[in-house]
Amino acid sequence: MPTPLNEKDFLAELSSVFKKNALSALLSKEKSEKLFLLTERLITENEKYNLTAITEPKKIILHHYADCATLAAHLPKGARICDVGCGAGFPTLPLAILREDLKILAMDATEKRVNYVRETAEMLSLSGVSTLCARAEDAGKDGALRESFDFVTARAVAQMRILAELCLPLLKVGGKMIAMKGKNARFELADAKKALSILGAKESAVIDISLKNDEEELSHPLILLSKVTKTPQAYPRPYAQISKKPL
Repeated sequence: MPTPLNEKDFLAELSSVFKKNALSALLSKEKSEKLFLLTERLITENEKYNLTAITEPKKIILHHYADCATLAAHLPKGARICDVGCGAGFPTLPLAILREDLKILAMDATEKRVNYVRETAEMLSLSGVSTLCARAEDAGKDGALRESFDFVTARAVAQMRILAELCLPLLKVGGKMIAMKGKNARFELADAKKALSILGAKESAVIDISLKNDEEELSHPLILLSKVTKTPQAYPRPYAQISKKPL
């Protein structure tokens, strides 16, 4: 069994990290307590489901909560979001706690992860969260979902040429896709230029994120894409085609 969390120490570290990274305005007493409960559940359920490789509370705060919180500044009030490949609920769950106004559909092809996110959202009374167990390429063909979201988010899902075809069909014209990427982000983006043109999007911004606590610093870019025209009906293709021959 994992060692029980010390709530006082956790809340102090959470406050410190958010203050260091100019994110304190997102926190309140109630939201901080919900992030503590989320951490307790994540660590406990991770024993059964292998949800995350990051299990030390300090690292969870920096790598998961502060990192996901950086998206908040790019999301207008009441935005409708699809989190593609939501996995263990990042960025869905921290965003839903910190921004109760958002409407987030957490989508993943793995049922156990979707169930975890749904049950956790219910436990924390996150009324803005809904879930769907589906492959993104199937959801993108669904008339009820296609081009219906203000924002689509993706964190550690796939390289940009593939990710663009999975995400952009879900995004409405005028909306934005936010990809939380690693060190190869700019190379991936340059490589995806043709794909973006075909799928109806263009680069909006690449924002370098730098976060720190007392022990380490985390750096990575956010890629923001703007949807400028409708995605042709031929896309998304079946995943076997997407992966074998990316645009």
